[in-house]
Amino acid sequence: MTSLPQTLGAKKLGLVIDLDVCVGCHACVISCKEWNTGAYGNALSDQDPYGDDVSGTFLNRIHSFEVVPDGGQVIGEAGDARVVHFPKSCLHCEDAPCVTVCPTGASYKRAEDGIVLVDEDKCIGCGLCAWSCAYGAREMDLAAGVMKKCTLCVDRIYNETLQQEDRVPSCVRTCPANARHYGDLGDPSSEVSIMVAARGGFDLMPEQETRPTNKYLPPRARTSLANAAPMIPLAENTEGARGFFAWLDKTLDRI
Repeated sequence: MTSLPQTLGAKKLGLVIDLDVCVGCHACVISCKEWNTGAYGNALSDQDPYGDDVSGTFLNRIHSFEVVPDGGQVIGEAGDARVVHFPKSCLHCEDAPCVTVCPTGASYKRAEDGIVLVDEDKCIGCGLCAWSCAYGAREMDLAAGVMKKCTLCVDRIYNETLQQEDRVPSCVRTCPANARHYGDLGDPSSEVSIMVAARGGFDLMPEQETRPTNKYLPPRARTSLANAAPMIPLAENTEGARGFFAWLDKTLDRI
C-alpha cells in the first residue's frame, strides 16, 4: 500500500466554496471537463454521448437540494423553501484514504503543497481508491482504464507562461458568481483562510476524520419579508408621463 508523506509542508492549496452564492449554473463543471480533457493526463472520455445510455467522466459535479431551515414545516411555504447547489470534487484530504489504499503507488499526496494526484502510468484501474473515498470524488475513465480525480489544475497554477490571473484552477477562473475561491489554507493570513474564519467555513463530513483541505461556506440566513426594505415605486405620479411610464400607465389601466 501507499504511504502518505511523513511530513507535510506548511502550504495547503485548496478551494473554498461559498454555498450562499453558487447558482448551480455548471460553468465550473464544463470548464473543468474542457481543461482536463486537453491538459494534464489522459482526456476525460465520454461513452455514447449522443445515444440513450450516455456516460462520461467528470472531475467536478453539482448536486442541488431543496431544504427547509430549522423550524420549517412544509417545503414550498413562503420564506421556507430554499435550493442549495452543492459543488463537489476531490477535497485533497490531509489523511487521504484513497492514497493509503492504493496498491501500486498511483495515488499520492504531494508534501510540498498537499495536492492529491494520480500517476496514470501506475494506475491499474482496480477501483480501491474509489471505494475508500467517502466523498465519491473518484471516477473511472472507461476509455483510459484508469481512475480520475481533481488535480486542482496543477498544470495551471504553476504555469509561469500564463497570466497571473489565469494561474488558478479552471473552475475558479470560470465561476460567474464568484462562489469558488483558491488559495493557501495553511496560511492563516491568506484570503481564503480569513474567509473561512469570518464565515464559519466547515469540513464536509468531518466524522470521516480525513481532514479535507477544501472548505465550504454555509448559506447566510435569509432576511424575512417583514424586515425587508420597502419597495421603491418606479414613479410617484405617472400623470402626463412619457415613454416607458406612459406605456406602463396605459397597460395597467387595461387590467
